[in-house]
Amino acid sequence: MSPTTLPSRTLWPVPGTCAVDIIDQTALPHHFRTLRLFTLEEAAHAIRAMQVRGAPLIGATAAYGVALALQRDASDAALSQAVATLGATRPTAINLHWALNRMQALLRLLPQEDRAEAAWTEAAAIADEDAEQNRRIGQHGLELLRPLAEKRGRLEIMTHCNAGWLATVEHGTALAPVYAAHAAGLPVHVWVSETRPRNQGLLTAWELAQKGVPHTLIADNAAGLLLARGEVDAVIVGADRIAANGDVANKVGTYLKALAAREAGVPFYVATPRSTLDFACPSGAAIPIEEREGDELRLVHGLDGAGSPGSIRQIAAAEAVANPAFDVTPAGLVAALITERGACPASADGIFGLYPEEQDHAR
Repeated sequence: MSPTTLPSRTLWPVPGTCAVDIIDQTALPHHFRTLRLFTLEEAAHAIRAMQVRGAPLIGATAAYGVALALQRDASDAALSQAVATLGATRPTAINLHWALNRMQALLRLLPQEDRAEAAWTEAAAIADEDAEQNRRIGQHGLELLRPLAEKRGRLEIMTHCNAGWLATVEHGTALAPVYAAHAAGLPVHVWVSETRPRNQGLLTAWELAQKGVPHTLIADNAAGLLLARGEVDAVIVGADRIAANGDVANKVGTYLKALAAREAGVPFYVATPRSTLDFACPSGAAIPIEEREGDELRLVHGLDGAGSPGSIRQIAAAEAVANPAFDVTPAGLVAALITERGACPASADGIFGLYPEEQDHAR
């Protein structure tokens, strides 16, 4: 599919129906296809099976999942069941629970006959807000990148996992400043980590190609060498949850890049919308780390010689595998958090300085 025919967003309600369309990210980067969600169960499966990925997009999908559920039954019991079902899909991404709490707080106060329409309206508002917040992240991040571009005459950015357009409703988090720099005419090149075991970096490479942004895919373990050689101006990643003290949970392997960046004297930035900040979580030690199925490591998915999708086994089915999906980067390794309200230090003072209204949620 050419860049001109791609949708501008990763999910959207279907006009004239009670359904939501999503991009099936399990088919990427080899095939582009969309899926239509009609039920709560289909929305929950899309999140659990990673047909939608990225913390902000998971939250928006969950909001629409509630709307799908209430379209059939708007009772208190149905609302509680919808929130519980969606909330159990992924434990680490706080955006999921933020969106569900917001939906439930609004809908509980309404008569049952008004809930379905209100749910669709609120889900759309969550999606619109995510898109606008990410656009602002791009502009604030661009201001941090401009001085780096002036030093070298171009920008060399490293990222990890996928925190681009595909991980959000629109624009992306970590890639939003990259897209803003590209649009502003700054020469920019991105070092893209493959990001094992799910290879979500391949989605980053795919979407950068659609946008015409120069990039190079690297093995995860090549990052330290590139940083040590001085071939990287900044590392920018997204996040699945950020604690009130600035500790950052992101795709496993992020912590190692942060350590290497600190040793190399390269700034390590984390781009985050409001919905990824967990003001009630005191530190990274309190963030639950999702442990995923071992077959994500045992099997390799791709295309065969005939171009047909398939998988091969790279290790025996009985082999013991540890597959943590995330790690936690201590706040002290983060140069700044880039939010829709601006950049701030990764600390309680920095975070609550930008979001003073959230002080009551701290514990």
